[in-house]
Amino acid sequence: MSANYDGKNIIEAFPAKRFFVDMLTRDIELLDAVLDLIDNSLDGAMRELRRLGKRQEKGKYQGYKVEIEFNKERFRIKDNCGGIPREVAIHSAFRMGRPSADIDQDLPTVGVYGIGMKRSIFKMGKSCKVITKTSTTNLTVNMSPEWMADDDDWSLPYQEQQVTDASDTGTEIIVESLREGIKRIFSLENAFYNDLKNAAEVYYSSFIENGFEIKINGTVVSSSANVLAIEEDFFNKKEAISPYVYIDEVDGVKISVMIGFYRGFITPDEEDNALRGTESKASSSKAGITIICNDRVVLNADKTRKTGWGESGVPRYHTQFISIAGVVKFQCNDPSKLPLTTTKRGIEGNSDLYLKVKDRIKEGLKIFTSFTNKWKNRQERARLSIQSGGSRNVIPSDIIEKIPQNKWTNMRGEENKNARKFIPNLPMPTIESTERRITFSRPAEDIKTISEFYFENESASPKEVGEKCFDEALRRAK
Repeated sequence: MSANYDGKNIIEAFPAKRFFVDMLTRDIELLDAVLDLIDNSLDGAMRELRRLGKRQEKGKYQGYKVEIEFNKERFRIKDNCGGIPREVAIHSAFRMGRPSADIDQDLPTVGVYGIGMKRSIFKMGKSCKVITKTSTTNLTVNMSPEWMADDDDWSLPYQEQQVTDASDTGTEIIVESLREGIKRIFSLENAFYNDLKNAAEVYYSSFIENGFEIKINGTVVSSSANVLAIEEDFFNKKEAISPYVYIDEVDGVKISVMIGFYRGFITPDEEDNALRGTESKASSSKAGITIICNDRVVLNADKTRKTGWGESGVPRYHTQFISIAGVVKFQCNDPSKLPLTTTKRGIEGNSDLYLKVKDRIKEGLKIFTSFTNKWKNRQERARLSIQSGGSRNVIPSDIIEKIPQNKWTNMRGEENKNARKFIPNLPMPTIESTERRITFSRPAEDIKTISEFYFENESASPKEVGEKCFDEALRRAK
């Protein structure tokens, strides 16, 4: 389309709506689309707390909630988090991209590009109603199938109603005319519900612990917080279980890295299960590195090169390291400075900030993988504090507060002027073990045959069968 203005030929370069409605949605999974909408509710709660002058208090989200309901006919999300102010709703909230005037200045949100709500709606259906209420406004915005299909029509109709209850604030989004693929996913019994519930437990654990309520199809979501093991008064002991800790501030971004143990060493039974391929997902679900941006988990229990495993002298993740976990936090009131992808569920691995922090992650991983290797196959490891109850699990933020100022190590260089770290003095083995672990695999049917021969039943474990065979062979050799 072209036009003529002041004698000049002009090409209209506005975007095609199909790009947003049909193409942009391919870059995001349905689960992430729903989580984006929960993020918006949390941002609304933050704005309300700012308006009320509440910032750092524990339990500050008490009373705020979001309810999600879905079936094969429609999707609905409703919160009581203050609603969208009238001027914001009319001039920016429904634009395809965030304008330069940002309503979330000085707030630790994760929204940068201003596409989350619209992309989530387009992902799910072809018809949508958004009802948003503040103490002074009550607006309803409609997106019809015709509007979504019309490239030339970028104007959204809205209705404004009189406010009858100034305390009834929040936003409700109802998506109908669901896309066929979304209908199928929503109609699968419990599958998507379980995925969403599990993700919400992890990604929003910090908010849930501070009082925020998330309800999915009538069920309230619990928290699945990250914890690390410490011994009491660990910083004053010659040897003690405690994490590696690094803290820094770069260009307004507060950073903390904590690597340590969250459970005991892998047990022989767990090793046998891993060899047989029957390892429980739950047994290793907390192992690995979790990255949190502005209190949202964006990468959970990662065990890949994204977080340094298998790089620069750090071994690749193995079930031997099942007890090692780490929590990395980025906090900033300007979310554009965070190393986030547009989906807000991934890390921009080439970010200069993240690459700097990744070096510290690898430093912590080396300490604990090396420590684990030194204790491997030792009977005396049962006396290690984390195994025998001498330590307790605490949330990472509490660990930083426990370390006295004189126990920190300052780092060299102008670029590290705000950086410092705490290196743990972990308990090392006192004597060289004379025992060695023997590990090999044989066909299950052969193991059953030997089990029947020695134990007169087929139910002996591979460990028991192996020990019996070795003992018998050793007896004959002697």
